[in-house]
Amino acid sequence: MRALAAGLVVSPGTAAAAYRALQARGVIASDGRRGTIVRHAPTVVRSMARAEVPPGLRDLIDGNPDRTLLPPLSSALDRLPRDTMMYGGRALDAELETLASASLRADGVRAHEIVMANGALDAIERALGVQVRPGDRVAVEDPVYPPHLDLLGAMGLIAEPVAIDRFGMRPELLARALQRGACAIIATPRAQNPTGAAFDHERQAALRAILDEHPQVFVIEDDHAWLVAGVAYRTLCKARERWFVVRSFSKAFGPDLRVAFASGDATTISRFRGRQQLGAGWVSHISQSIARMLWVEPGTERLIEHASRLYAQRRSALVGAFAAEGIVVGGASGFACWVPVSDEARAVVALRDAGFAVAPGQRFRIHAPPGIRISIARLDVDDAPAIARTVAASERATASTRST
Repeated sequence: MRALAAGLVVSPGTAAAAYRALQARGVIASDGRRGTIVRHAPTVVRSMARAEVPPGLRDLIDGNPDRTLLPPLSSALDRLPRDTMMYGGRALDAELETLASASLRADGVRAHEIVMANGALDAIERALGVQVRPGDRVAVEDPVYPPHLDLLGAMGLIAEPVAIDRFGMRPELLARALQRGACAIIATPRAQNPTGAAFDHERQAALRAILDEHPQVFVIEDDHAWLVAGVAYRTLCKARERWFVVRSFSKAFGPDLRVAFASGDATTISRFRGRQQLGAGWVSHISQSIARMLWVEPGTERLIEHASRLYAQRRSALVGAFAAEGIVVGGASGFACWVPVSDEARAVVALRDAGFAVAPGQRFRIHAPPGIRISIARLDVDDAPAIARTVAASERATASTRST
């Protein structure tokens, strides 16, 4: 860093700031003892870079829900409205709007008005677009859901990484990010991807206290897995001036439905609607109708409870197996576990040789230490001990190599 600063005739602080900006935008990555490397992939597609799973390996990379736990579409498709929505019609399915508003209010969110979007990321993009501008800093979790970083990069926004633990963003580091000028925050209250972190009551209170000192900060909550998250929802958006909460049906009803609903402060929602009318116009009433009918279908609640229970069992099996090997894996909900490792490549190769495909952590992290992401959505619980033993052996081999 000092050599670079001297060569460019700038201060070391300027050189360090340049590195931070490049890392936040995904151009470079810290790779432990290997130093800092330039990423091979283009900077705004890290979420699209998916490793191919060779035949014969158990796919623990894929973040999709378990197909066998999704409700069948047949009944809803048979009952679709026969009339086609025309220009000038009502943008929202009235019954779905009522259900969405009630679900948010039941969880302490003052949902005065509801908007629909084609998935959670679509909603987040529109919300950011009406509240921030290029060059603004946005606090994000680290490790982070890669599409959040891709979106910020595409919008010309700067990611301000905030390290997380099993309860989400660490309050003291969020405070530091806000002091550095972050004017917005994207937080995942539960089922955080890639770690499975979820707010508990204490963390919720601590983060709220920090945010109360910054009333103008725009808070976005991505509650993407709400129906099958398996833990209580705790919001940061209560009594805020600028806020936005989005919930998607993708994890519970299937990603291809492309329906999410959201609420927020009056200004954000008004601008959101105006921008949406200039683009997509509205979310298809066919999709909205299917989402609504699935939601109220007799038996759906039982299916959701069953799915939530199975996902929790699969997560618990994997976390317990790692604990037996002396490896602490945090996170209480969601479809993924984050396993800290010393050498991502070695761990990924070891698991591949044992018959399992997992994701290296590099594309999920900004400053966070190395790790691997293991999807639990379709995990066979009988495989958990073998996975943990393989990673533990890899860690011992890494330690032995470095000691010599």
